[in-house]
Formats: sequence, C-alpha cells, structure tokens
Amino acid sequence: MEKSTDYICMKKLSTLLLPFITSLTLLAQGTVDDYNRAFSLPDRLKDKVYYSNVTPQWIGGTNKFWYVRFTPQGKTYLLVDADKRKSTTLFDHVKLTETLSNAGKKTIELEKLTLAELKVSASLDTLRFVNGGTKWIYLQKKDSIINDGKYVAPAPDYWGKYDYEREGEPVISPDKKLSVFTRNSNLFVKDIATGVEKALSTDGTKEDYYSTNISWSPDSKKVAVMKIHAAEIRQITFIESSPTDQLQPKVQTRDYQKPGDVLPQKTPVVFDVATAQAKVPVNTLFANQFDLPNWFRWSADNKTVFFEYNQRGHQVYRVLAMSTETAQVRTIIEETSNTFVNYTRYFRRDLPKTNEIIWGSERDNWNHLYLYDAQTGKVKNQITKGAWYVREVVDVNEAKREIIFSANGMVPNEDPYLIRYYRIGFDGKGLTCLTPEEGMHQAWFSGDKKYLVDVYSLVNKAPVTVLRSAKDGKVILPLEKADITELLKTGWIAPEPFVAKGRDGKTDIWGIIVRPTNFDPKKKYPVLEYIYAGPGSQYTPKSFFSNNRYLSPIAELGFIVIQLDGMGTSFRSKAFEEVCFRNLKDAGFPDRIAWTKALGEKYSFIDTTRIGIYGASAGGQEAMTAVLFHPEHYKAAYSSCGCHDNRMDKIWWNEQWLGYPIGKQYEENSNVVNAHLLTRPLMLVVGEVDDNVDPASTMQVCNALIKANKDFEFISLPGTNHTMGGDYGEHKRYDFFVKNLMGVTPPSWELVGVKK
Repeated sequence: MEKSTDYICMKKLSTLLLPFITSLTLLAQGTVDDYNRAFSLPDRLKDKVYYSNVTPQWIGGTNKFWYVRFTPQGKTYLLVDADKRKSTTLFDHVKLTETLSNAGKKTIELEKLTLAELKVSASLDTLRFVNGGTKWIYLQKKDSIINDGKYVAPAPDYWGKYDYEREGEPVISPDKKLSVFTRNSNLFVKDIATGVEKALSTDGTKEDYYSTNISWSPDSKKVAVMKIHAAEIRQITFIESSPTDQLQPKVQTRDYQKPGDVLPQKTPVVFDVATAQAKVPVNTLFANQFDLPNWFRWSADNKTVFFEYNQRGHQVYRVLAMSTETAQVRTIIEETSNTFVNYTRYFRRDLPKTNEIIWGSERDNWNHLYLYDAQTGKVKNQITKGAWYVREVVDVNEAKREIIFSANGMVPNEDPYLIRYYRIGFDGKGLTCLTPEEGMHQAWFSGDKKYLVDVYSLVNKAPVTVLRSAKDGKVILPLEKADITELLKTGWIAPEPFVAKGRDGKTDIWGIIVRPTNFDPKKKYPVLEYIYAGPGSQYTPKSFFSNNRYLSPIAELGFIVIQLDGMGTSFRSKAFEEVCFRNLKDAGFPDRIAWTKALGEKYSFIDTTRIGIYGASAGGQEAMTAVLFHPEHYKAAYSSCGCHDNRMDKIWWNEQWLGYPIGKQYEENSNVVNAHLLTRPLMLVVGEVDDNVDPASTMQVCNALIKANKDFEFISLPGTNHTMGGDYGEHKRYDFFVKNLMGVTPPSWELVGVKK
C-alpha cells in the first residue's frame, strides 16, 4: 500500500525533531517531582550524619569537658577527662530519663533525651538544663531532680540603640569605699559608709551630659568618664500591618543613624574625687569623631588613661594616652589609610606589667600582630609576618610571652581561607602549628590553655574531632569521626570546591558547586548564584554541610548552584578587600563572571547562557546590581531586603566602605538611581518590619522602577523582619527562576508540599 504524502512529511518532520525532543526530555526540570524533592530535602537529609556536630563545653576551671555524641540510636552525653585521656558518659542516661519523665509527668523516650542550655558543676554532681520548656536541676548522686521554674528565652535586644549612656548603675571604687553615679546629667560621688553624696560636676545638661560608663583609677582617687555632646537621633518608622494581638496596625520606631547624620561627640574628663577638680583635654587628636569607645585603661601609677579614637570617614584610628595631671593627650598608636582602616579587625591587649601593647593591624597589607612600647608609642617588633592573615587571638600569656591565635592562608597550594591554630612568642619566634591537617578548623581551648578540642572538615570531607595538646598540637585522644553512610544513601552529592582565576588573570577565586541529588552529567543545567559580597568577611562555606537551606534545596529543581568570594571580600589581603572602597556595586562581579566562564569551560553540563542570582541584605542589593550592570551575564535576579541605596542604610556599614562625607559615590552605587537600567526579570522582596535595613529602601527602588516603566515582581511580607523570604518567599523564588531560566510554567502550589 502506497503511503500518503502527509505521512511521509510527518515522518521526515519527526526525524528532524527527534534530537530536539530528546534534548527537551533530558532537560525536563522544574516539575512537580522536582519541587517535592526540593521541599522534602531537609527532612530527607536530617539526622543522616552521625558522630558529628561536636561542640565541646569545658567545665568550670577543670580540664574536663562534655559534648553530645550523635549516634544512630540517639544522643549520648559524654564526659572527657583530658588529663587522664579518658572518655565516659556524663550521667546515667536511663536513670535521668526515668527521673525526668516522672517529675514532668510525661514519658520521655531515651533516644530523644535533650538537655538544652546544659550547665555542669565542676564537681560533676549537679546538672542544670532545660527540657520541655522547664528549667531543671538534677543532683546526680541523689538521683533527684528539682523543678526550677518555666524557661523564658531572653528577649532579643535591638542592635541600633543610641543614647543608652544616660542611665546606669552606680560604679563602686576598687577600695569599696565610694560609689560614683550620674543624676540629672551630672556626676556624683557617694561615701558608702556614711551615705554622704557630693557633686563632682555641675555643668552637665541634657545636651551635654556625663556618661554612666565610669572608670575608677586603681588607687580609688580619680574617675575617668566621657562627657557627651548629644546629637539628634534619627528613627526609622514602619507599620506592622497584621499584629497578632490586635486588629488595627501598629506603628513601630527604631533608633537608626544613617550615613551623613550628625553624631554625638565625646570628651574624656578625669575628676579628682576629693577636690572635684576636672581635667579636660583639647580635642585636637580626637576631633570629628565617628566614635570614642566608652572604656578606659588606667596606668598602674594612676597618671595616665588610655582610650581609642575612630575618626569620621574611617581613615584614621588612634590609641591615645591622656595625662591625668596635665590633661595633655598624645598618640600611642595610629592607623591611617587612603581607603579605610578596618577597625573591626583591630586587636589590642595591654600589658601593664611590662608597659607594652599587642596590637593588630593591616598596615603591611595583611592582618598581623605588633608589639608596642606603650610609653613611647614605638613598635618593638612585628610578631607575625607574611602573606597570610591573623583571624583571632585566642590567648595572650604574659608570663610565657606567648600568643595562641588562628590564621588563614599560611599553607601554600591549598584553599587560602582554611583556618588553623598557632602558637608564637612575643618576639615572633617559635611559630608552631597546633592543627596541621588540611581543613577548616574550629578549636575550643581549656581554661589553662593546656588542651584544645579540634573539629576540622572540608565541604566535601566529613568532620573529625580530636583532643590535642596546646603545646605542640599532638593528638592525645581521638574523639569522633563522622559517619555519612546513611547520608550517601539518599543520593546526596558533596559540594565541589572550584577555583579559577579572577579579573586579573592571576588571582585565585575560590567557590563551591552544589548539584541536585539526581544530577545527570548529560543534561544542561541553568546556574544560580547565591551572593553575599558585602566586605568585612568571606561567605563561601568551607566546613562540611549536608544541607544549606540557601544552596541545597533549590538545586533539586534542576539547577547548579554556586557561591564564591570575589574581590572586595575579606581575609585574603587588604588590597583584595579594598576593591570595594567607594565601589560597592563592583561586588566582585568581574571575578564572578570570569570564574563562572571557567566553570562552563570545564563542565559541559553548565549552561552559562542561563544564569540567575539571588541574595538578601547586602546580597539583595548585589543581586539587583548584577542585572542592572551585568545583564549580559545574569538573566534574572531575586533580591530580598536589599540596602538598595546606601544613604538609606545603617551608618557604620556604609560610611565604612563608601566613605564620608556623603558624595557622588553614593549615587553611583545606588540601585534606585540606576533602576532605569533594568532589562532582566527581577523579583523584590521585603519584610515590612525590617529593622536591619530600612524597608523604605526597597520601596524607593520600586518607586524608581515604576517611574522608569519597568516590569518587575514585588512581595511585601507582613510582620516579617530581615529575611531571605522565609517559606513563602522561598517558594516564590523557586517559581521565579523556574519560569525565567527554564522557560517552564511552575506547577500549581496545590500539587507541591510547602515546608512547615
């Protein structure tokens, strides 16, 4: 039988379309199954890693500590005696479970026994903990338990409070004979034995008041205090539309200084308690303050007080010494920079016995420690030195003249962000690594610094926990080695570290790749980048994780998810970080683009024509910046709670990096000013009661987009503070990228399980 022309044409067409249909089958992503796999991932991976998450707690002044061992059978609380190199259970788990069940009149399963906020007495006899919302005291030897009342979690304290030094408790003198306090903005002293009070000052007013942070001299004859010239405190205002305790909306306010605002100015004053005579210095060396931190250090002879000064604009930072006899002020330590001095990095430890100061500084392009003569202000010697970065000083031992510290970048040919712990002498000699294995180390030292518990891992290597000698780092007792057998059975794939050259073709940029659990190397995957590039830290995970809520679940939809640290972030060198100066919109994008192109060249499953980006806070600002200034690379952006115009955000963060006075650089870095450049899909999310980044910042960028006639999506989350979006926003983020990078209509919400 002769076949029709139509049949022959259809046959030819199907032959031509077969490769295209096959590729669509391989690319089937963003399906209901993918969504359900994404939403269920945290539960599927939960409790699949054993003998991990060790967080040791040293007990009192002893060389004993406890920690929780996570086993397939449940939690076991262990006690380790470092001196004896011995590990036992902290208590009789069966006995305590039964006693607690009887006292609480509710059966507790042994494998689910949880002792929150656990505190152990030095004698090991008494355990204080929280279970079931109740505080308990368990006496081990008596096997008796006491109900210590309902547990009330401490209320979170708002970080941005100003003008908090007007009220405070009296401060007792070292000899316990006198107390000093403020009343009606002035300073008073009281004889504790007689109750007689005397005014030390009479010039205090509401506008110029004495701080309640008061420091006594060692001989109890003088006090040092800051006199504060007040400034008007800006407040942000927002409306909580849907409060839980009433129908009508609530208006909320927060203290919130912004770039360019007038700030309080302080003057250190020293009072002679007996005569009420005040020594007031000239402010030449501490004018135009960003801050004069409110703490003093007295010299042993009572003749000098030391204090610190942070100049507005963050290009000068000083440690100053004031004579309590003449009120003259001189510079002991000074840091200057044409960009910024990163004062959050500075470490200072005064050594009164030897009249020395240990000081941390980035002055040679790396964060290092210096030994100063506190009298002359001269550097006696640089303690640490090299193309690496001191991260934290753990201990300063004046008697042994030794320092224990952590650092990164000291080991060549590995990830430069990996932290290890070291010991070194004040003279810069005797550098000893205490945690030599490759990995990201976290250590907990005993009170006498004789031992340390070391937990180390990589993103693709499970944690190992050991007890070491803090003298030489020798392992004296292996504790735990994580078991990920059950995790691997779920299909979990370890994140992959990836390194490629940055914008200059020389500098290594480090990041990670996260694959879905059903990864197929034959497919082509669109890419999502999770960004937080704010200076001041580094953000790409270095330690082992089985699930990161911002990286892992969304990959299940059929994405490759990446995160990396480009130039402008921290802990490589000061020059590496200074790229951000007055240029936050850079956000390391030239490095990110080069890194992702290198990724695409290495792996055929990477589709560099479909790249999206998402982030919150500074990451929200940067996600929108990506599609404004780099639309050829980033094809869609999800931005939550972004500080879209840095003039709208908190003062300390923005003046640190964009500088002071407020100039054209703020406009150049503003997503509001540059909103008209938008050519890619954008979703904006904001919490209506965000007191971290003023929600008005997001509303103003919306206003600019509307005026520019730009299409975008917007979500305001009622009653929500600073956020990536929560469960609702997460689902919206999934849909947004599935639609805009996969070209797939997201499945109905009724068909997928939203996490609860």
